[in-house]
Amino acid sequence: MGRSRKPRAFHAAASALVAACTLVALVALPGAALGAGPAGGAPTGTALIRATPSASAGGATELAGTATPANALEATTRAAPPKAVCTVRDDRLAELSGLAAGASQWYAVADGGSSLKVYVLDRSCTVRKVITGAIDPYDVEDLALANDGTLWLADTGDNSAKRDTVAVHTLRPDGTARLHRLTYPDGKHDAEALLLGPSGVPHIVTKTLLGTAEVYRPKARLRSPGPTPLVKVAEVTIPSSDTPGGPVGSASSALVTGGAVNADGSVIALRTYTDAYLYPAPDGHLVEALGREPVRIRLPREPQGEAITFTPDGTLLSAGEGGGQPIRAVPGAVAKAHAAEARAAERRATDGNGAGPGQPAAAGADERREADKAGLAPIPGFIVAASVVGLVYAGWSWYRRRS
Repeated sequence: MGRSRKPRAFHAAASALVAACTLVALVALPGAALGAGPAGGAPTGTALIRATPSASAGGATELAGTATPANALEATTRAAPPKAVCTVRDDRLAELSGLAAGASQWYAVADGGSSLKVYVLDRSCTVRKVITGAIDPYDVEDLALANDGTLWLADTGDNSAKRDTVAVHTLRPDGTARLHRLTYPDGKHDAEALLLGPSGVPHIVTKTLLGTAEVYRPKARLRSPGPTPLVKVAEVTIPSSDTPGGPVGSASSALVTGGAVNADGSVIALRTYTDAYLYPAPDGHLVEALGREPVRIRLPREPQGEAITFTPDGTLLSAGEGGGQPIRAVPGAVAKAHAAEARAAERRATDGNGAGPGQPAAAGADERREADKAGLAPIPGFIVAASVVGLVYAGWSWYRRRS
């Protein structure tokens, strides 16, 4: 009598325990079979915002993040390919590496030289003026135009990993120049992308062969000549694509070679040799934007595409090194990024489990953040449930043998 009741009682209790554990695992644990994504409502693997606040130069805080645009929204199906606007034939720009755009003219920088030089172009790619600053740079790789008309040059190239400091230079239209040396917190890096939003805080994005670019910004207000220490605030992983172009085969599509922010700071662009990724920033937070799902725009068949910028009307311009290369345009690029973010916001509102800025995080987001900070991979809920079932079954079998 005792032997018949104990197994039945144990079996009933075990069944209840399995059901309860399975329900808890599926609902509460990160990565459950229900498919809840990270905070922001993006699918798992697209973007993971780490809860690691870093003080900005202005005293505000933003979240450091890791973004992986593996599921980047394809803009190419709704947009015409980039069109050549004009061809750069000036030999001084044979190694064009950075672009910026004003209301009526464009600005370009090239690698090399013994002084700061920014070339002012008209809409036919003809050099109309050269702005020169009395500073000898090491390797200028990118260019940005601040809202006050100041040009920022990213002197951050370091292919041979030799530099103890890198620099950003500011250059006024009258030639007044200032040097701001910078130091990385974790060793030497090669970087070709500069992001400068309306706040005026420069962000440097590294170029790495492994495809995970690191984002740094000054830890404090810039000093001249410095150095000012940098702090790492984000990582962005860009997967390989099938877009043709670039100098290093398939790796060309995963190397960050340029960056840009549009005039109002609502869209951030990172480019590789072959593609551009546009990250919506509706709240103006640059680092947080890199955790959103980007829009990918193909920039095919640029032999060494490194330059990217936005015009005031939201057109994306791209260019690269090599004599006689065109500057190409993608009209309406900013509008496409805004539209993609609006659709994503609608999905988050409909699903009820996504979180934008100021919204509650998706179920399991806090656990994912804590596991990520600890260096632990989140355990899918169905694996936990299966493990519980296995343990309960093993215990039941052992009990029956003992009894």
